[in-house]
Amino acid sequence: MRVCVLYSGGKDSSLALLKASEEHEVACLVTLRPESEESWLFHYPNIHLVRLQAEALQLPLIEEPSPDDEKGGLAALRRALARAKRVYGVEGVVTGAIKSSYQATRFERVCRELGLECINPLWMRDDASVLREVVERGFHVIFTRVAGYPLRKTLLGRRIDMEIVKMLESLRRYLNPSGEGGEYETLVLDMPLFRKRLVLLKWRIEGIDYDATLVVEEAVLVEKRRGSWRSGISSS
Repeated sequence: MRVCVLYSGGKDSSLALLKASEEHEVACLVTLRPESEESWLFHYPNIHLVRLQAEALQLPLIEEPSPDDEKGGLAALRRALARAKRVYGVEGVVTGAIKSSYQATRFERVCRELGLECINPLWMRDDASVLREVVERGFHVIFTRVAGYPLRKTLLGRRIDMEIVKMLESLRRYLNPSGEGGEYETLVLDMPLFRKRLVLLKWRIEGIDYDATLVVEEAVLVEKRRGSWRSGISSS
């Protein structure tokens, strides 16, 4: 099936993209750009970097500005998916939803209205198993936002590895380990489908200890070096 992928640049949409590429023809990425972190439906921190990630993936990108409210967000999604269907002939839409029925039901409704199949490769997976697969399949993912106790801003810029997976799993009583409830946000610097990797050159951290965001001001794509898994944050 020819599909588009709802892509935020974070770990869940990137893993969904990888899994979809193993079964379908991915024609393009679709990204919604909300006004702020208050968006009801869509990922906000560093959404501008999706353009570099699309270049790294060598995939066309459809971008659509989106209001933060639900009604405006769904209208923006409808416009973007209609364009993907018209321009790229997609028959299905891939999402990174795991257990959020709030997002899944609304996305599925929009897809149904447009005659598109909604595909959720991660649906109802154990949250920690999603994180483990991200690590095991060689993703380089960093924290770009923390939004609640006990996640502190010292995590910002840190790579998600197995130690972090175990830490998040141990905090189930406080948060969803996958961060799907907005407890944290991520950015993918490299993954198996990237032809180049993303390196951050300039950034700043905004906010207080348990509510903070890493804001990327400058980033570039560089050639991937086999076996090189150093931090994607430049020390220069």
